Amino acid sequence: MKRPGTIPPSPTENEHLAADGADDGAFAGAEPFALFGEWFEAAKAKEPRDPHAMALATADADGAPDVRTVLLKGFDASGFVFYTNTESAKGEQLSANPQAAACFYWRSLVRQVRIRGPVTRVSDAEADAYFATRARDSRIGAWASDQSRPLKGRFELEARVAKAAARFNIGDIPRPPHWTGFRLVPLKIEFWRERAFRLHDRVEFFRDGAAEPWSVRRLFP
Repeated sequence: MKRPGTIPPSPTENEHLAADGADDGAFAGAEPFALFGEWFEAAKAKEPRDPHAMALATADADGAPDVRTVLLKGFDASGFVFYTNTESAKGEQLSANPQAAACFYWRSLVRQVRIRGPVTRVSDAEADAYFATRARDSRIGAWASDQSRPLKGRFELEARVAKAAARFNIGDIPRPPHWTGFRLVPLKIEFWRERAFRLHDRVEFFRDGAAEPWSVRRLFP
């Protein structure tokens, strides 16, 4: 029996071969957004939950890194969109240093996508449109929570939620001025898939700017 906290052993040769994720069509095409779309659809079909969860890495003005999981809320040729409180830790870090990296790992597919680039805010109209689609209690929560600030206890949060709910009663709940979306504009997108014996496949798309054409290259695992 494996003891709690024990690091799993490396796979055996047979386990490597059985888990080989080879797929000749996995890197078809030379356009990374279309390829991401194909992989994302496959993840939505196979991941048990949250295929749109991504680790988001930011850094503050001094360059100290930070990372957390957020949810992807949209993507197209202009970038990858997520939403947050601008007064949160990540919001303040993005204000001081508007660059980020993101990572998707879909265990059921043994595939990973890494993204790096500058970050810009979405338009007010885009943020308003998305905020209106959120559950009412989630919209109330956006007003009630001082995200990333110290909290005395759960009761303080529940009291603030009750106060915000009473403020809006049954009326419309507008988007708070401190809540909006950010768009990660990729300058690098790397697609990774597991292969036997750690000899993984890695393909990187890269460009010098958002208006520049993509180049593509394979990387050693």
